[in-house]
Amino acid sequence: MAAPMVRCGILLARKVLLPQHSLAGKRCLLSAAYVDSHKWETREKEEYHLADLASLMDKTYERKLPVSSLTISRFVDNISSREEVDHAEYYLYKFRHSPNCWYLRDWTIHTWIRQCLKYGAQDKALYTLVNKVQYGIFPDNFTFNLLMDYFIKKENYKNALSVVFEVMMQEAFEAPSTQLLSLYVLYHCLAEKTDLTWEEERNFGASLLLPGLKQKNSVGLSSQLYGYTLLGKVELQQGLRAVYHNMPLLWQPGYLDRALQVMEKVVSAPEDGKLCKEALEVLDRALKALTAPAPASSEEQPQEAGDSQGSGSLAEQSDVEESERSRLPEYLERFKALHSKLQALGKVESGSLLTLTTQLVKEQLPTCEAEDIAAYEQKLQRWHQERVHLIQREQEQREKAKQEHQARRAAKASA
Repeated sequence: MAAPMVRCGILLARKVLLPQHSLAGKRCLLSAAYVDSHKWETREKEEYHLADLASLMDKTYERKLPVSSLTISRFVDNISSREEVDHAEYYLYKFRHSPNCWYLRDWTIHTWIRQCLKYGAQDKALYTLVNKVQYGIFPDNFTFNLLMDYFIKKENYKNALSVVFEVMMQEAFEAPSTQLLSLYVLYHCLAEKTDLTWEEERNFGASLLLPGLKQKNSVGLSSQLYGYTLLGKVELQQGLRAVYHNMPLLWQPGYLDRALQVMEKVVSAPEDGKLCKEALEVLDRALKALTAPAPASSEEQPQEAGDSQGSGSLAEQSDVEESERSRLPEYLERFKALHSKLQALGKVESGSLLTLTTQLVKEQLPTCEAEDIAAYEQKLQRWHQERVHLIQREQEQREKAKQEHQARRAAKASA
């Protein structure tokens, strides 16, 4: 009880507004209109003291009763300082571990990220996103974009990359704008970081592949090729299970074969789609490295990975890996033949993937933004209607509870 009382006291004392950091003043990838918070700031909301809401939630939890989604929404809505962000994080965690955990509203998640960015708590936004299972933070594409763009603007590509990996894990590449921003961040990071761990290869591979499959252009095709290549390396060096375990990926073997199928598709396609030289070189290096005789010490690493996955599937996994590994000489010959055909057809793009992606972002992002902003405005209206409906239901339930209480008192008095 002491901790909640202290928290309430702090909330009562902390009502001084801190300077608000506007994100709309400087163009980065997203326009000022996209990141402008005016429509969100001027939305209709209920005014509450956080200390009162904190006290209400603490008492509700003490009585082993569920806190309503409206209550946690009101708490997040009324944050007015960096310190109050920390208090909201505590109650988001409590709500996630309560019977009502499935009812954290989409607008509460969006508001949480907005409030974190507004009060300089971007670290909290990222922490709760990465630990989504503990906090229930599963944003929509618009919210993902705001967070990504914030880190890009700060040139914090490490955190921007963490957001991209979360988009990948949540399979949230529906919006073209999210695809473009993610690919930009990925290629910016790959341009600076070449020595990847196998976990990074897997995460980069999946994050390139999923938006690449949705982009019908040279960047999309090259991203598919790059992604399949990285995943193919992990498949052969760490085992197939290391590729798909806890990942939104197929469990079927043959990722390097799929990379070559992308090359075949470009060779046979009548369209002007090209493959970037940079992606082709990645596949070339991977095939040569995998077909080269491995040092004796490197034999232990896949075995250790297999041990951690359980002895029951080890034999089957080894058979799959050996089958795929035996095809490496064939893959290398196919690659050489297809590469020659691509060059003869003029379908090898010499520009870097970062340059090509940056150009694609400049060409397509304005159109994507207009669609996103229109959809966001409609979503704000829908959220408002849902909120009004919940408030009405809350009032009806309170009135019903009041009447039942009065009826019980009357019956007790008459007895």
